[in-house]
Amino acid sequence: MQIFYFLAVLLGPLVKLLYSFIGNYAGTMVVATIVIKLVLFPLSIHQQKSTAKMAVFQPLMQEIQQKYKNNQQKQQEELLKLQQEHGFNPMAGCLPMLLTMLVLFGFLGVVYYPVHYIFGVSDAAVRQACETLGLATANATTMQTALIQAIHNGAVIDPSIIPADIVEEIRNFNTMFFGMDMCDIPGFNLTPIAIFPLVAAVTMILNYVFTQRLSGAGAQMQGSMKIMMWVMNLMFVSFCFNAPVGFSLYYGVSNIFQIGQSFVTYRIYNPEKFKAQYEAELAAKRAEKKKKKTLTYEEDGQTVTREVTGAEANKLRLELARKRDAELHKDERTTPLQQ
Repeated sequence: MQIFYFLAVLLGPLVKLLYSFIGNYAGTMVVATIVIKLVLFPLSIHQQKSTAKMAVFQPLMQEIQQKYKNNQQKQQEELLKLQQEHGFNPMAGCLPMLLTMLVLFGFLGVVYYPVHYIFGVSDAAVRQACETLGLATANATTMQTALIQAIHNGAVIDPSIIPADIVEEIRNFNTMFFGMDMCDIPGFNLTPIAIFPLVAAVTMILNYVFTQRLSGAGAQMQGSMKIMMWVMNLMFVSFCFNAPVGFSLYYGVSNIFQIGQSFVTYRIYNPEKFKAQYEAELAAKRAEKKKKKTLTYEEDGQTVTREVTGAEANKLRLELARKRDAELHKDERTTPLQQ
């Protein structure tokens, strides 16, 4: 799982920087969430535009898939031709979703391994410190928060393991929020701290519903894609119950911000408006193709002038190019020499 935490290398220093101004871990996570969401806002707009464009071109893609369902090579050629001709990429809307997921894993890494990613202590030093305090377990994801809590409770760490100045930083690291420790893991227990993963779960559902409706993405998703989105969201909700509660705080605030962002982007970048715009562009391109043009070319030593549509002109140019190529290479040997 740690392979997905690579963005924690960037997010950890961000959390530390913001904490130096805010002085509270929970408040820092809220501000860090908002900063990251604002940074990713342009990608959200791009995703909304891509969704609207797909609403226009998806019927054309389905038409091609049905027409050439028994010829996969021709189907791929026609789909690629459609994409190149109209300048769209069916996968363009996936990048924001992928980046959002990686950021979630990045924050998960920060809350699981705060001593490493926020304070820059190596995992080996953390394990050694935990072993001297009797906190070492096979589950490395609980040791770092346990070490922070132990230092808060007065544990002494050998400076040769973790430098004294860093231990002092950890000792002064304020993880309390309304009397609850953000390093605690709520689990599936009815305790006051369980309010955070519960809020995260509710906001996840609301975020999914509102985002799908306001972005127009719901109509474009096939059944398997919808199931995958639900599975991914439920996976992160499960992390909220099994990770230090700081992750629940991030995830809940992220969902709330996303809901508000969905309403803003809908008012400014209405997907129906984009869909109408792309439909008009598509209609204009089709009309241009049907418009007659005068084409003059050489054929069998004669100058020929014809009135053709754009599509006919492209087809004719391709045929002439093939004839010229065949004429140019007609005397070349096409079979291997006999041994």
